[in-house]
Amino acid sequence: MNDGLLLSMRGISKAFPGVQALLNVDFSLHKGEIHALMGENGAGKSTLIKVLTGVYELESGEIRLDGIDHPVVNHSPQEAQTNGISTVYQEVNLCPNLTVAENLFLGRQPKKHGLIDWKTINRKSSEILRSLDISAEPGKPLGECSLAIQQMIAIARAVDMQCRVLILDEPTSSLDDEEVEKLFALMRKLRGEGVGIIFVTHFLDQVYEVCDRITVLRNGELVGDYEVEKLPRVQLVAKMLGKEFDDLADIKSERQGSGAATEPVIEAKGLTHAGTIKPFDLTINQGEIIGLTGLLGSGRSELVRTIYGADRPTGGTLKVKGKAVNITKPLDAMKNNMAYLPEDRKRDGVIADLSVRENIILALQAKRGMFHLMSRKEMEEAADRYINLLEIKTPDREKPVGSLSGGNQQKVILGRWLLTNPDYLILDEPTRGIDIGTKTEIQKLVLKMADEGKTVTFISSEIEEMLRTCSRIAVLRDGLKVGELTGDDLTQVRIMQTIAGNQTDKEASETDGKEGADV
Repeated sequence: MNDGLLLSMRGISKAFPGVQALLNVDFSLHKGEIHALMGENGAGKSTLIKVLTGVYELESGEIRLDGIDHPVVNHSPQEAQTNGISTVYQEVNLCPNLTVAENLFLGRQPKKHGLIDWKTINRKSSEILRSLDISAEPGKPLGECSLAIQQMIAIARAVDMQCRVLILDEPTSSLDDEEVEKLFALMRKLRGEGVGIIFVTHFLDQVYEVCDRITVLRNGELVGDYEVEKLPRVQLVAKMLGKEFDDLADIKSERQGSGAATEPVIEAKGLTHAGTIKPFDLTINQGEIIGLTGLLGSGRSELVRTIYGADRPTGGTLKVKGKAVNITKPLDAMKNNMAYLPEDRKRDGVIADLSVRENIILALQAKRGMFHLMSRKEMEEAADRYINLLEIKTPDREKPVGSLSGGNQQKVILGRWLLTNPDYLILDEPTRGIDIGTKTEIQKLVLKMADEGKTVTFISSEIEEMLRTCSRIAVLRDGLKVGELTGDDLTQVRIMQTIAGNQTDKEASETDGKEGADV
């Protein structure tokens, strides 16, 4: 690796109303280096990138670039590009209706006698593509190319515009393994030519395959800067989650009685959704609470969305109570007595302008269909029942649900699904962003439902919450189910080891004292 410092960010802070997004963060990038920027949701990765590229205003701190003898402040992505900093996002920001060549030279077309010089554009495009080993024809419409090729075209455009710092923001999330390898080959080629690459990703395996260094952020603060070869995977997981590996205490489930597991309610065999979740097997028994855990982007939500039909399965089979079913949309799942509380309650859960009553009866009415409308009296009785049962704090049932607190909105969605009397409930982050008292209430309610014979899949970013609630936990990594833990294995240590690839305590401790110093 070239030791020449290319980019230095020191003491970067950024605040939004009520939120300190970044606090005194340092980051550095060397020439000819692929540097992973990692952290869980809300860690500050995107904010740091946006401050660097001028999307957000720099509030405090200093940015310096090699070759510029004064601090740099980019006021826009265009200014950042002028300074040699380019970003390629997961969703390629090019024009699919234009050709590859037109996209490469968009906004900077060479001209001859006042007209666009197409001959030069096509010739130079061929030279650029050939030099970077990109298999694409200059005259082919970009929209007809694979997503991987589109991303490579975006990278080629950045390189041709004299980019020295290349930011790749989750570029592999929608690529298959073969496409990822092609992208990595291009990244390695650029590294060899001295380009510094910031690789924002949540895929652990990819970080250890292609990166030289890792910077970890958590809650807007710098955790540390490490050489990849000196940071074991389990230590990386610990730093991202905010757990010191040596200090982890085994937390046993407080559940008394696990709700006798009898017959299987859900049996998935080889179920998959192309591009998000790899084929998985999963059996969930009656009265069981099974947890799904893994880092951000591991496939937790995608797995349950595939079971529920929110993402249409592209392979495999599913049985509900022993009967083979074909669930291709949520209504199919509802008709099989399944319920789904989504991760993002604001986007996929509540309808803010509707009343508490209307939000509670929504799923049951959809399940019944438009020819079996609920009476006003039936709606009001149902709403009042779950307002009382879940202790939803609202002046009355007709209050717009958007005016309630986040915790009470979550209770409204839970009441909506309980009203359908489901056999199987999927609860994706049911306690995120709500107060500790409401969290405890929801956890107790989940345990009670399981004791009454209902089957639950529970997803939470908080490992302690999972251990208190679940009798079995499936671990996911990079879209693949990599293990199941139960009994004495239900500990934070074993979960983190499984996320990291079953690295043992001994392997983790062998590098103690060797890893890169915190910056």
